[in-house]
Amino acid sequence: MPGETVAGGEKAAVKKSTAARKAAPAKKTAAKKTTAAAKKTAATAKKATGAVVTKKVVGKKPAIAPKKATASVKGASPAKTVTLKPPTAESRTALVRRARRINRELAEVYPYAHPELDFDNPFQLLVATVLSAQTTDLRVNQTTPALFAKYPTPEDLAAANPEEVEEILRPCGFFRAKTKSVMGLSKALVEDHGGEVPGRLEDLVKLPGVGRKTAFVVLGNAFGRPGITVDTHFQRLVRRWQWTEQTDPDKIEAEIGALFPKSDWTDLSHHVIWHGRRICHARKPACGACPIAPLCPAYGEGETDPEKAKKLLKYEKGGFPGQRLKPPQAYLDAGGKPAPPLGAG
Repeated sequence: MPGETVAGGEKAAVKKSTAARKAAPAKKTAAKKTTAAAKKTAATAKKATGAVVTKKVVGKKPAIAPKKATASVKGASPAKTVTLKPPTAESRTALVRRARRINRELAEVYPYAHPELDFDNPFQLLVATVLSAQTTDLRVNQTTPALFAKYPTPEDLAAANPEEVEEILRPCGFFRAKTKSVMGLSKALVEDHGGEVPGRLEDLVKLPGVGRKTAFVVLGNAFGRPGITVDTHFQRLVRRWQWTEQTDPDKIEAEIGALFPKSDWTDLSHHVIWHGRRICHARKPACGACPIAPLCPAYGEGETDPEKAKKLLKYEKGGFPGQRLKPPQAYLDAGGKPAPPLGAG
């Protein structure tokens, strides 16, 4: 009958609807399982391929270099404000450009940079450089006037009474070992080189107490032959600036030498050493007073407040005398002061 057919259709529709409602939770559960499985598969794939899931980390803001150096340095060009990032992925070309720019900036800051050991001839420079080990150039300059007044030539020093030389060199520290070295090299100069300091690296390094660093100081400043002086200041700064990761002086010399023309080596050494002594100190670098801060990947390791940083400056930039008793005229014209003699107030 038509009525029964309609009723039957309604019953069938109700059954279908009920079945659909029962099936819905099952579909949702299946979907959840599928999603979870997909996530698990994705995580496994990331581990297998070495992918890294990055999270947002809230940390310190990157150090920002000042627009202009706060050190009272004449002729320093203004620097741009930059957000500093360690140049870990720096190309070779970029490294060379940055290193040479730093040297140019330092040349403007220290146009009168020079060896800070007093000397009138190659022999005096050689002896003074040997004496400067484990002490300051200032202390050597305060000590050598008495030494050279009594023993002006290699012949004089070679024939000296060791006890008298030791007494003169006592303020330099390690005076017994240094007496042995300077008397030994004086004797070698007399016996092997006619009392003259040789102008070749291979001859200099054979002298008692003379290594590559000492030899390059003498060659560069007494003979005008380019050389890189890798002292403690130089080593510290070139690593701080990420010019090299080497710690061996000979390897540092080779790597840094490859960044610059040979003609720049001697002045480069002066610029870096002067900056290390005056501003970029080992323990408390005066970052806030540094004229090359925008170029330095280590900016922020020291004091960044300009006023506090100024108080950390040493030698003539901080109002103190320089290292030499008899500095070049250009240094004095720029406001530098000669060092006081030994025993002066």
